[in-house]
Amino acid sequence: MAKTSELEAAYMATTYRVFLPSGICDLRIGQPCETLRCWLETAECTEFALITAHNPGSQPVDEAINTERQSQLECELLEGNYEPYAAQHEADVEGWPTEESCFVPDISREDACALAAEYGQNAVVCGSADAIPHLVWIEDSEQ
Repeated sequence: MAKTSELEAAYMATTYRVFLPSGICDLRIGQPCETLRCWLETAECTEFALITAHNPGSQPVDEAINTERQSQLECELLEGNYEPYAAQHEADVEGWPTEESCFVPDISREDACALAAEYGQNAVVCGSADAIPHLVWIEDSEQ
């Protein structure tokens, strides 16, 4: 799961859409989102992550398999006493399908990376109360 400039560029050229009770937040890596910041403040959350089980290793997988893996991830989050919200990863470029994801408030970067690693992911999107999403490579978090 080596980080490549092409893979990083693809992740950076993605909208990470979060469906919160108060509305939709479209997140971009490195760009603050005032709507999310306000929601995090109101919810008294100091950190968050977006985690998907779709397409491990950024390799396309059959939709039925992706759906089953995503359901397993959601169950694991609920069993871990997290409250995940629906999210999607929407690539700017044509040819890559929208991926279901989970927006997870109050999950540590370390826990998010460990969970994503279990599902074969290259990276997760993490952030803090400032609502600036950051791309975190799994290989970097394991060092």
